[in-house]
Amino acid sequence: MNFKAEDLLAISPLVLLVVIGCAILVAETFIKGRSRAGLAWLGVAGSVGALGLVVNQWEGAAEAQSLFSGMLVMDRMSLLFDATFVVAGIITILLSHDYMQEHGFEFGEFYPLVLFTVSGMMMVSHATHMLSLIIGVETMSIGAYVLTGCWRANPRSTEGALKYYLMGAFATGFLVYGTALVYGATGGALTYEGISAKLTAVGSEPIFLVGFFFILGALVFKVGAVPFHMWAPDAYEGAPSNVTGFMAAGVKAAAFAGLLRLMQSAFGGSLLAVDGSGWVKIFSIIAVLTMVLGNLAALRQENIKRMLAYSSVAHAGYVLVGFCALGLGLQGADSSITFYLIAYTFTTLGSFAVVTWVGRRNDERLTVDSWAGLASERPGAAFAMTIFLLSLGGVPPTAGFFGKFYLFRVAMGSAQLYPLVIVGVLTSVVSVYYYLRIVVAMYFREPVGQRQAYVSPSSRVALLVVALAVVALGVLPGTVIGWASGGEAVAKAVAAIAP
Repeated sequence: MNFKAEDLLAISPLVLLVVIGCAILVAETFIKGRSRAGLAWLGVAGSVGALGLVVNQWEGAAEAQSLFSGMLVMDRMSLLFDATFVVAGIITILLSHDYMQEHGFEFGEFYPLVLFTVSGMMMVSHATHMLSLIIGVETMSIGAYVLTGCWRANPRSTEGALKYYLMGAFATGFLVYGTALVYGATGGALTYEGISAKLTAVGSEPIFLVGFFFILGALVFKVGAVPFHMWAPDAYEGAPSNVTGFMAAGVKAAAFAGLLRLMQSAFGGSLLAVDGSGWVKIFSIIAVLTMVLGNLAALRQENIKRMLAYSSVAHAGYVLVGFCALGLGLQGADSSITFYLIAYTFTTLGSFAVVTWVGRRNDERLTVDSWAGLASERPGAAFAMTIFLLSLGGVPPTAGFFGKFYLFRVAMGSAQLYPLVIVGVLTSVVSVYYYLRIVVAMYFREPVGQRQAYVSPSSRVALLVVALAVVALGVLPGTVIGWASGGEAVAKAVAAIAP
C-alpha cells in the first residue's frame, strides 16, 4: 500500500476525533473531583472541528477519490454520512454529562469512547476494502459494547453488554471467515472493485456463496434485522438511555452505510440469480420478516426502550426495501436509502434523548404508564417526543414520512417489489398504534404523583437541535437533501415528492 500525505488529509475529520479522544484520556488522569464537564466540552469542541473539516471537504469531493491504494474512498455520500455520525456524537455527549451525574456513574473514559466509536462509523462509510470494513466495524462495535455496559452498578447494563458482546463476537467471526472464503474464491481479491470484477466467474461457486452469506449475516446482525435481531431489546434496555439512542441511531446507520457501499460496489452483479435480480429475493424475505416481526413484537411492549428497540428492528426492514430496489437497479435507490437513514438517525436519536432527559436516578420512567401527564410537567419534552414518534410512524409532514414515501416510491418502479411496498405500508399503519400510546399517555392521562426531571441546559440544546432537524427534513426535504447531496437526481426525485 502506498502512503500519501494527501490521503491522510482526506481523512482528517476521523484523525481529529481519534486525537481528541486520546487527549481526553490523558487529561482525565489529571482531573480531581467528580465533575467531568470540561472533558465533555472538549469532546464537543473536537467533534465540531471534525464537522467543520467535513464541510470544508465537500467541494473537493464532487468526484470519488480512492485513498490508501483502494482501502478507502472519499465521495459526497461518505461525507454526508460522516456529518450525520459526528452530529450524533455531539448530541450524545451533550445529553450524557448531566445524565451520568444525575445517575451517579460519570467517568471520563465515556467521551473518548463516543469519539472512537464515531471514528469507526466513519471508516465503515468510507471502506472500499474488506479489511478496512472489518477494522471500521470492530472499532465501532467495541466502543458500543463498552458503552452499553458503562453503568457498572446496574446489573441490566452489564447483562445487556454481555449479550451484545457475545453475539457480536460470533458476527465478527462470520465476517472475517466470510472474507477469507471470498478472498480464496476470487484468487486474492479484497477490494470491492476486485471482488466485483471476479463476480461473473465465481459468483456461483459454493465457497464464494458461503463466504457471501457469512458476510451478509454479519452485517444483518449489525443492522438488527431478523433473524439476527435478538440482541437489540436486551442491549437497548440495559444500556444507559443516552447510549441506547447513540446505538440505535448511529451504529445502525453506519452498518447500513457500509452494507450499501458493499452491495453497490462488490456484490452488485448477477449474484445468486441468472435473471439479473441478484440478491433481491434474499433481501425481500429478510425485509418482510423484519417489518412484520418487529412491529408485532413492539405492540406487546410496556417498556418504552424495548418498544423503541423493536421499532428499530422494523425500520431496518423498511431500509431493506430500498436495498431490494438497489439490487434491481432502480434509479434513486441509493439516494432513498441515504435520505431514510439520515431521517431515521435524527428521529431515533431525538426519541431516546427525551427518554434520557425525563428520567431521574430512582425513577427512570421507562414504562408507558409512567409517562402519564408528562405534557403538564414538561410540555417542551412532550411536544418534541410527539414529533419524533409521528416521524417514526411516517406521519406527514415529518422527516419519517418523506423517508418512507421516497423509499416506497422508488420500490414501486418494479412490479416485483409491489408486495414489499404493501407490507411496508400496512406495518407502518400498525406501528402508529404503539407510537400513539405514548402520545395519549402524555397528553390525555393524569400524572401519577409529583415528578420532576433534572435540569440540563445541554440536554435542552440537544433536543432542540434534533427536533429542528426532523422538522426541517420533513418540511423542506427537496431543499435540504438537494442542497446537501449536490446530486441532480436526488433533487429531482425529492422535488417530485415535495415540490
